[in-house]
Amino acid sequence: MPFSLLKYGLSNEYPVEVDLPPPKELKSHYDVIIIGGGGHGLAIAYYLAKYHGVKNVAVLEKSYLGGGNTARNTAVIRSNYLTSEGVKFYAESVRMFKDLSNEFDFNIMYSERGQLTLAHTDSTVRAFRQRAEVNKHFGGRTEMIDRQQIKELVPSLNLDPGYLPVLAGLWHIDGATARHDAVAWGYAKEAAKRGVEIHQLTEVQDFVIEKNKVTAVKTNRGTVRCGCIVQAIAGASSILMNKLNIRAPIHTYPLQAMVTQPFKPFLNPLVSSSALHCYVQQTSRGEIVFGGGSDPYPLYNTRSTLDLKESLLAHAIEMFPFMANAKLMRQWAGITDMTPDYSPIMGHSPYDNYYLDAGWGTWGFKATPICGKTMAELVATGRTPEMIKPFELERFSCFQQVNEMGATAASH
Repeated sequence: MPFSLLKYGLSNEYPVEVDLPPPKELKSHYDVIIIGGGGHGLAIAYYLAKYHGVKNVAVLEKSYLGGGNTARNTAVIRSNYLTSEGVKFYAESVRMFKDLSNEFDFNIMYSERGQLTLAHTDSTVRAFRQRAEVNKHFGGRTEMIDRQQIKELVPSLNLDPGYLPVLAGLWHIDGATARHDAVAWGYAKEAAKRGVEIHQLTEVQDFVIEKNKVTAVKTNRGTVRCGCIVQAIAGASSILMNKLNIRAPIHTYPLQAMVTQPFKPFLNPLVSSSALHCYVQQTSRGEIVFGGGSDPYPLYNTRSTLDLKESLLAHAIEMFPFMANAKLMRQWAGITDMTPDYSPIMGHSPYDNYYLDAGWGTWGFKATPICGKTMAELVATGRTPEMIKPFELERFSCFQQVNEMGATAASH
């Protein structure tokens, strides 16, 4: 916990600090324009200013800070992926998350509680064993556990749902949660302190292109020239890429979640099922969060639907039968930009000064710190960091996909 709380708690005076300065007019030119004021865009701005001294930066957000997918995810943090590239990348992100509260002097409510993924078939058990070994080799803390250990971890879990008895589980010790809007606000606060300008209600509508460079953006508040641009707009990625005629295999699907009334704490780990396509977690406020797979049809919509509510809750009740009488409080959807290999697109685009941070699908939040750090290094130096080279757009044209399909039990 920051020492300043104790320092000022014993004092009669407390310095009033405004997190974000009041809105101002757009300048005519910025060294870097970041499109998207969510976790990724704000993290890139923060690391550009902190590590590279690039402070003539504007973050342009068409709505409000952290109001898109950053506000709609279920705040899960983990690194138990399938490939060496994915495990190394997300394991570093988990390590960075642990230090963010002290770095920001702002509580992001990071809570390490572990993630349990249930295996219901022999083939899933074999796949989980391989996954656990890959994780151990590349720095993740993941192991296989049996039914008895699962029962001790989650006493309220039904180990024999329907025709799908639980055979074993993949226990990811590093699984955690954090308050998603606190993460975005922390990055915004610290970036603004370093001179970054954050402009809300500023929509990028078109681009000015000269000699294979994007030299300006046209917004609802006027045209702004720039040195380079970073696109970090999650589910809307393909819309702006189409304006620039950038071809990328991205399809956008809604991803729904919901929460119940609060309960007395009974569930500490995050629990997901590979066969039921459902994950369940309990928040610090006692609410139960349910999530599952993306909707089966492409759509740029954040409305919830009744059919998914019914199927998702049916699966959740298979896992925790006592929740059949729980009251549902809220339901919502985010929009996920999915790629064929379920890995992100990070790095250069066909334009010399336009950088892509897209294709995150269902796991953009958990990569927020490492994405910000590596993309900031790319923008500042022009060199792609080794950690994100496997995720460049050109991998699709040279058949070097990073296949993470099935890396989460619920979404694929």
